[in-house]
Amino acid sequence: MATKALVLFSGGQDSTACLAWALTRFDHVETIGFDYGQRHRIELDCRLQVIREIRQHFPEWASKLGEDRVIDLSWLGQISDCALTDERAIELAENGLPNTFVPGRNLVFFLIASAIAYRRGLTSLVGGMCETDFSGYPDCREDTLKALQVATNLGMASSFRFETPLMWIDKQETFDLIQQLGGQNLLDIAIEYTHTCYRGDRSQRHSWGYGCGECPACELRKSGWEKYISEK
Repeated sequence: MATKALVLFSGGQDSTACLAWALTRFDHVETIGFDYGQRHRIELDCRLQVIREIRQHFPEWASKLGEDRVIDLSWLGQISDCALTDERAIELAENGLPNTFVPGRNLVFFLIASAIAYRRGLTSLVGGMCETDFSGYPDCREDTLKALQVATNLGMASSFRFETPLMWIDKQETFDLIQQLGGQNLLDIAIEYTHTCYRGDRSQRHSWGYGCGECPACELRKSGWEKYISEK
């Protein structure tokens, strides 16, 4: 029986690593993105470029790539009241979390993806959530996603597997994984075409890719790249 997966694919470094990971393990892989009014909406354009580059440079993966879709979740941006959907300074909130936290975002992402996977006959859902180098978001934690998997399977009478291959590795190890999975070609794609900057800045090109260089996402990516390079 063919194995089939749905990758939550934002067009960032982490989700690109997850897409490559899935393409090495499953017979058929589809991708899904979400438009939720994010400030860095440029990532929705980047994700298409990443998919095109993967198809071009990895023909063995291209034959496995299935449908891609973007779901309109603009209502999530309307109720989130955070720095990831509004033009405001990025800072810590009173609860100790950065104000880039979009409450319930990953819960909604997995639930919507599960509904589509149910219809499409896809049994594994792959996400780039990480509890090592991350901003402290509670919906990125393994316990959260394990509980959500149980609830989703109960609610849909299914047996989905929520796969999070980056959960316990840091950003340096993510760059390592990208290189291991796809060599220099994939590493070049990740640097040149993926987007992680919360401010949506692609006017500044750094050794680790494009971004403002100052937001939490850029700082994590920069630090991971510098550690990766120092080990080479």
